[in-house]
Amino acid sequence: MAYTGLLLYWMFIGFGRSYVSDGGYRYNYVPFQTIKLYFHHASHFRLKMWFINIVGNVAVFIPLGIAIPYLLQYGFFRFMFRFILALFVVETLQMVLKRGSFDVDDIILNSTGAIIGYLIYRSIRAIRF
Repeated sequence: MAYTGLLLYWMFIGFGRSYVSDGGYRYNYVPFQTIKLYFHHASHFRLKMWFINIVGNVAVFIPLGIAIPYLLQYGFFRFMFRFILALFVVETLQMVLKRGSFDVDDIILNSTGAIIGYLIYRSIRAIRF
C-alpha cells in the first residue's frame, strides 16, 4: 500500500512536477523518441535527471512486477495487459491534469521494469518449486 502511494506521488507530484499552465497538453506518441533523445544527447542532461528518467522509470516498477503476479497469481499476459492499461490511464491523467505529459516511452520503460520483476518472480518460483 505504501509502495503504491509512493508511486502515485512520484507520478503526479514528485520530481519537481507542478501544474503546467501553458495552455496546451504535452505528449509523445512516438515510441522511443524520448528515449533516443536521452541517449543521443546525454551530455546535455544532468546525470541525476538522465538517471531518473531512464533507469528510474525501469527500476521503480521491478517490485510491482514481482508483487502483483505473486499476490494475484497472474500469468504473464494477464499481468502485462492490466499493467499497461493502468499505465495508459496514469499517463493520460498526467496529461489531462497537467501534472506532466503523456509519454509512450514512459510506458515502455515502466513495462520493461515490470517485465524484469516478473522474470525475477518466475525465477524465484522455479527455484523454490
